[in-house]
Amino acid sequence: MTGPRRAVSVGGYYVTAGALAILFLYPLVWSGWASVHAGGRFSMENYRSLFTYRDGIGTYLVNSMVVTGLTVAGTLAVSLLGGYAFGRFSFPGKNVLFLATLAILMVPYPTILIPLYVFLGDLHLQNSLIGLSLVLVMFQLPFATFMMRNAFEAVPQELEDSALVDGCGTFGALMRVLVHAVRPAVVTVGLFAFLAAWNEFFAALILLNSSDKFTLPVAVVAMEGHSFGSIDYPTMQAGVVFMAIPCLVLFLILQRSYVRGFMSGALKG
Repeated sequence: MTGPRRAVSVGGYYVTAGALAILFLYPLVWSGWASVHAGGRFSMENYRSLFTYRDGIGTYLVNSMVVTGLTVAGTLAVSLLGGYAFGRFSFPGKNVLFLATLAILMVPYPTILIPLYVFLGDLHLQNSLIGLSLVLVMFQLPFATFMMRNAFEAVPQELEDSALVDGCGTFGALMRVLVHAVRPAVVTVGLFAFLAAWNEFFAALILLNSSDKFTLPVAVVAMEGHSFGSIDYPTMQAGVVFMAIPCLVLFLILQRSYVRGFMSGALKG
């Protein structure tokens, strides 16, 4: 590539990257700036209001952590076993069952929340963090199983055969050898499940009734001002920043595994 063409190519790269960075980072930077301003000056009053709102931010934070933890654990456990079965074994109806699993993605999940709410009532799990977690796990499973199946199919069969020859059973080979081979996909699935559960609003709004069970997104959106019917937008901005911090930290820590898992799993098959 000649000098002028290379300069144009490099310039185009930086212009595109800069535009995308501004597009994605501007809302977050603006929210951070707005959250530390009150009355036209720097102030932490919005965060003080956030931490003292109704049952206290600690209650909603614990609720979100419980829901997110259960969702991530349930999604990883089920998708790991499901992906292993679809990726490494042959059994009658395998393709039909896998397509049926993926077909759940075609159903807009808000349309089935009311039937699920009634079903959770039959299980005595209405207005329950466990019930909400089970619903979120169900929503995550199609994509997670797809990712894990592709990851397991990319692992050489010789690796599993070696583990079996060394005395591992099927489950032992999965837990001691194959899980390490598909670790980037596990990280990707776990991060997706975390983001979905941590930011989930609509399902939590429908399935949770009492304020002491609210998760952070529901509590932040429900923040009322001092006058009847008004929304406390400055405090809401502080809540948005508070919710975004764990997501940013996790992404920065796991970005390398996240990208590797996505490239090796989602783009295959």
